[in-house]
Amino acid sequence: QVQLVESGGGLVQAGGSLRLSCAASGSTFRINTMGWYRQAPEKQRELVAKIMSGGGTNYADSVKGRFTISRDNAKNTVYLQMNNLKPEDTAVYYCNSDGPRGRYWGQGTQVTVSS
Repeated sequence: QVQLVESGGGLVQAGGSLRLSCAASGSTFRINTMGWYRQAPEKQRELVAKIMSGGGTNYADSVKGRFTISRDNAKNTVYLQMNNLKPEDTAVYYCNSDGPRGRYWGQGTQVTVSS
């Protein structure tokens, strides 16, 4: 089983920055695809960004050029650097791990962007 613990959420003004972290347990971290998803009130959960084991990345169009996903395999941690935040980025952000042991989710961290 993989456990994921997110941190770094909070309240920020529009145009500001936050960095989310997700610490993962387990020995398969380096071969897992890690992702960040978000869910706003009354909306479906959506992919924000993901990073594959080889370092390749995918981003939602809405965050391209503003968000950067990265991973540190030595620390079993994935990061999401969020710059130029907008009110529409307000949501609960969830870390996701997808690998040979299955798919797992963190508990979520709230990001609120005020206008």
